[in-house]
Amino acid sequence: MKNASMILDRDYVIGRIDPRIYGSFIEHLGRAVYGGIYEPGHPQADEQGFRKDVLKLVRDLGVPVVRYPGGNFVSGFNWEDSVGPVEKRPKRLDLAWFTTETNAVGLHEFADWAKKADTEVMYAINLGTRGPENARDIVEYANHPGGSKFSDMRAANGKKDPLGIKLWCLGNEMDGPWQMGHKTATEYGRIANESAKMMKWVDPSIELVACGSSAYDMPTFGSWEYQMLDECYDNIDYVSLHRYYGNPTNDTPGFLARSMDLDGFIKSVVAICDAVKGKKHSKKTLNLSFDEWNVWYHSNEQDKEIWKREKWGPALPLLEDIYNFEDALLAGSMLITFLRNADRVKVACLAQLVNVIAPIMTRNGGGAWAQTIYWPFLHASKFGRGIALRALMRTPVYDCADYEAVPVIDATATQADDGSVTVFAVNRDMKEDFCLDIDLRAFGNMRPAEHILLHHDDVKAVNTEENPDNVAPTAGPGGTVDSGRAQVKLPALSWNVIRFEKA
Repeated sequence: MKNASMILDRDYVIGRIDPRIYGSFIEHLGRAVYGGIYEPGHPQADEQGFRKDVLKLVRDLGVPVVRYPGGNFVSGFNWEDSVGPVEKRPKRLDLAWFTTETNAVGLHEFADWAKKADTEVMYAINLGTRGPENARDIVEYANHPGGSKFSDMRAANGKKDPLGIKLWCLGNEMDGPWQMGHKTATEYGRIANESAKMMKWVDPSIELVACGSSAYDMPTFGSWEYQMLDECYDNIDYVSLHRYYGNPTNDTPGFLARSMDLDGFIKSVVAICDAVKGKKHSKKTLNLSFDEWNVWYHSNEQDKEIWKREKWGPALPLLEDIYNFEDALLAGSMLITFLRNADRVKVACLAQLVNVIAPIMTRNGGGAWAQTIYWPFLHASKFGRGIALRALMRTPVYDCADYEAVPVIDATATQADDGSVTVFAVNRDMKEDFCLDIDLRAFGNMRPAEHILLHHDDVKAVNTEENPDNVAPTAGPGGTVDSGRAQVKLPALSWNVIRFEKA
């Protein structure tokens, strides 16, 4: 076997991990809501029409926050359409996805679902076709105790107590020409600043996310962040980032190296935030909300055909990527990248949660199952809590079409509050197993607790309703600990979770 090494120390700390980096996203798009979390008449539906089989899969992931209701959808959305008696809610054309939104599920229903899913709502407001007044109104509706127009409207609609939404997105991808109400950086920065002021005057306890660039390779990237932040730095708390990756050329080594791009994107935005902080002589440090991330490319051609046949239909089966094993490996490396940047990445949302580029798939009237990317996310969410450790790695590297010096072993580590240590590692080598030597001497007497392995001989292997465990975690080969040094086998092309506990 080839070798790689990792040195860990309790004092080599990146920062405390905000649990919200394991957030997700539900947009009124495709079958995420209708046929995903909500399907009245399904054998597994509860009294409100929410699928209990989906709720279990979501709860098992431990998702602390879910972004809602969009996405591109939100830039043409009137929040008032989604409250009040369902039979009186209007049906609207959704210009983002060329479908019809029925508003059968709205803010109250989603808040109820979030409680059942053991999660919190991260609410996105419309700063595309609407503005600061509407932003103020929805915060008043959701969070003000009572005695005002919109808080009393909430009570009249069946929710006397405030919804208590604490995390808000100031629009979505406003740098993108595809966005309804697209703006320049200065235009957006000004409207975001005025909205932020008014929203926080209604409820000073909320946190706000301003739109950064929708991709690292946007032509306005960098200048967008700087100009936008120059307008609204003082009144916001986070800057958003969005990034998706594809593998249309079937270049597995190049595909698995995409997390190098992710790391560069994060560090670039951090640098711009700090540059604006310096310019303004501010004492406040802005952190990041990576509120859309995933693999997305499998369904592109399928979606074009659906729109040709069924434009303006409700809940069209759009963006239904079927994820394979190599997608899970990249998802694992993306999670590792967030942990390595946990000092500044405080929120992240896997986009999305059910059916739409999602870890969970359903069939209308049928089953629900975990896609391949479900497993690295579940493992990171379950074990990647506490402190992010700064791992010192020594590993062979490789070059590919877009990147040089890509680490063959992509790994990081965390320490939980109970003292246990977890190592997350992806072996990117197509053929070779590796022995990972882990120096744990700084943690005292430790013993192996568990080695979880995700591996399949076919990088294109997928899970289906008929075969939901085709790509599923198993017990790994494990290893030994001797005098504070562990040696663990990492099979070729694998996701590994190696846990150590105090002896």
